[in-house]
Amino acid sequence: PMAAPSPAEPPLSPGRRCPALLAVEPLLFLATVSLGLQGPLATQYLWDRLGAEHGYRDRNSTDSAGCGDGNATADPLRQEVEALVSHWNLYINLGGFFVSLFSVTLFGPWSDSVGRCPALILPAAGMALQTAIYLLVMYLELHVAFFLLGRILSGLTGDYNLILASCFSYVADTSERRARTFRVAILEACLGTAGMVASIGGGQWRKAQGYINPFWLAFAASLAATLYAAFFLQESVKQKKEAKLFTLSHYKAVYRLYTAPEDPSSRWKLALYSLAFFLIVTVHFGAKDIYVLYELGFPLCWASDLIGYGSAASYLAYLSSLAGLRLLQLCLEDTWVAEIGLISNVAGLVVISLATTTSLMFTGYGILFLSMAATPVIRSKLSKLVSETEQGALFASVACVEGLCSLVATGVFNSLYPATLHFMRGFPFLFGAIILLIPAAILGGIQIWDSKDDYNHFQDASLSP
Repeated sequence: PMAAPSPAEPPLSPGRRCPALLAVEPLLFLATVSLGLQGPLATQYLWDRLGAEHGYRDRNSTDSAGCGDGNATADPLRQEVEALVSHWNLYINLGGFFVSLFSVTLFGPWSDSVGRCPALILPAAGMALQTAIYLLVMYLELHVAFFLLGRILSGLTGDYNLILASCFSYVADTSERRARTFRVAILEACLGTAGMVASIGGGQWRKAQGYINPFWLAFAASLAATLYAAFFLQESVKQKKEAKLFTLSHYKAVYRLYTAPEDPSSRWKLALYSLAFFLIVTVHFGAKDIYVLYELGFPLCWASDLIGYGSAASYLAYLSSLAGLRLLQLCLEDTWVAEIGLISNVAGLVVISLATTTSLMFTGYGILFLSMAATPVIRSKLSKLVSETEQGALFASVACVEGLCSLVATGVFNSLYPATLHFMRGFPFLFGAIILLIPAAILGGIQIWDSKDDYNHFQDASLSP
């Protein structure tokens, strides 16, 4: 007899003429290329533009004479430009992520009913719109406040956080529980690969041809991600149904995850894992926000090509963490792999906080080689605490936490950096390393509690007749 079609592979919808693919990785790769090109280049554009407006000569050119001068740190005009760029980064990130905080928790639970594809098409299109506005600012030399407008419009469609939420929900829909941690790590490795390509290419390209051509590639990547989700990606939700978009029930679905889970013991684990995730990602975002400013300033004084290599080195941690996770899983439980990753993160940030030379800065990046091992472990553990029909709501809440991370990270780190320039330029990195000790304690505590609980259950079973 003819075999029945697998329920995990829903048939192609009548409206699609292209063969559907059960792979969300290309979409995440394209979206991350777009984001990876925009991030460092937008900061450098703000530096050049605001520096020129305030009469400060471009120190980011190949001729950086004066930056390596010991008096550069005392240059009040330079400090004014650094502080201004940091504050504009703060405004842009606050505006975008504050808006996306509400849109992600609307679209995420909605995707549990209508499918993941609509929740991937919308934010990818929003990112393309944001990049188009950035290009207009550069072509027409509009006020840099239009960067904020572009970010807010992208936030209304969910921004990059909704792409992350929908991609991780997609992987949870299509993976077995025991293999989920590694599948999530593969998805995160796509982030690293795309970011590394974008960083190296963006730095060299900007140095050769300026800002506009790299931003055209960012626009094309966002547009390609939109088209991939619309015409090539196979739907992963097995039983789709119609659902209203603008209703409070989607927000209530996220709220119920933490207040009325199926297993009462899951409530406090969801809360603690979310807190640990929040602290780890806040430090990650916060450090990433100020890497470029730190490298532009005295005594490093990096040009755009070195900034590109540095950004690529930070993204390389995604790939090295994937390899390390796979190897360490052979002999250790996932939680202890995450703990080793946190140790790597703390040590790397401490070295970067003290970096006064290019070699020491890259040494710090090298020590971060396992720093991304903790987040896939936490995502996987969170996913296993809820049912299959709640994955969209769960990862929407995780994306909401990530939005809050960016909100706090940009507020704290972008404010802390200019405030501590006069006594220790690397203080924000040291501060981040200290904060990471808290999630290390949380993860270890939950693992020890679970081990004792399993031991007690085993003892009770062995004593029962």
